[in-house]
Amino acid sequence: MASATSTRLLDPLQLPLKDGVHLVDPPVVLAPMAGITNAPFRMLCREQGAGLFVSEMVTARALLERIPETLRMIEPGAGEWPRSVQLYSVDPHHMGEAVKMIGRENLADHIDMNFGCPVPKVTRKGGGAALPFKRNLFREIVKAAVDNAKPYGIPVTVKMRIGIDTDHHTYLEAAKSAADLGVAWVALHARTAQQMYEGKADWSAIKNLVEHLKPTGVPVLGNGDIWSGADGAEMVRQTGCAGVVVGRGCLGRPWLFADLVESFSGGDNRVLPTLHEVREVMFRHGELIVDYFESEDRGCRDLRKHMAWYLKGFRVPSELRRQFGMVGSLKELRFLLDQLDDQPYPIEIGDKPRGRTSSGRPPTLPDGWLNDPDEMIHLDAEDMFSGG
Repeated sequence: MASATSTRLLDPLQLPLKDGVHLVDPPVVLAPMAGITNAPFRMLCREQGAGLFVSEMVTARALLERIPETLRMIEPGAGEWPRSVQLYSVDPHHMGEAVKMIGRENLADHIDMNFGCPVPKVTRKGGGAALPFKRNLFREIVKAAVDNAKPYGIPVTVKMRIGIDTDHHTYLEAAKSAADLGVAWVALHARTAQQMYEGKADWSAIKNLVEHLKPTGVPVLGNGDIWSGADGAEMVRQTGCAGVVVGRGCLGRPWLFADLVESFSGGDNRVLPTLHEVREVMFRHGELIVDYFESEDRGCRDLRKHMAWYLKGFRVPSELRRQFGMVGSLKELRFLLDQLDDQPYPIEIGDKPRGRTSSGRPPTLPDGWLNDPDEMIHLDAEDMFSGG
């Protein structure tokens, strides 16, 4: 923690890169989100001043097969550094080979491992939040990543959930295992896979993990229900975590990172753009995404899902909202944006939860998955998809 005489809430996170320790300052990380955290969106968030920005999840097998879309997903934006990639695998060999490929071809500076995804298409094959239950398989996958990253000076981190459900918490044992294997930090989304994105995150689990890993010296980052800079600061105060990971809170709100920077530096001024300021962010997003896809049609189709998030809480006529959701060109986007009347930021609605709000459901798991946590199962089920 920062000294008592400092107004800073936290010291920077240390990320040991091959050319020396990089300070993640402030210790705020953009979480990987499928279909969202591509290079254009990461650029928007980077411009707000926070610390580290992770790519969409890519699978080790798709990377090894050089699937074009997967290779596109790990391309950094202009000036993006450190380059962070989230890697997913259910197979230690695939994980190790993919990490070697990343190091050999200098594709990234930092690798984050996905053990937190709760969606059925991932957990039904033993991946994501289901995998840490198989403690030996988890250990082998993390070991394969850390051991193969070490010669290239690439730090490895892990992101996980509390567990599968209330009866199968895995985070304390899995995090300790990962820490002992040499990961740079552990990030915890304080929900189970069963909860999906419903209800409130259990920040007490983050506090428990901080205490559990203290003897190892490995930092813990907290994730879950950070909708404002004040939320991030409060998570740190309640849990003692060394940093925060932000996901759904920044959907349509890349300025959340500027708000977090303000809170983490000890300030109490909210970063709350007016609608006219928001509309310019929207247009810049459009320009960046069209350039990224090298196609105005594809770029605008991808942009459409962001429109409701950007406009949440603002007074916008329903017909205009509908047109934003069908925007097909940058010229049309500019025309629609210019029809928006300026308004102050709608704090009461704008700071509310956004993005996925999936209700809890029993996790979809492979047959017999919960029978034996020590079973060293070999999964021949790794998909070629990337992005979660």
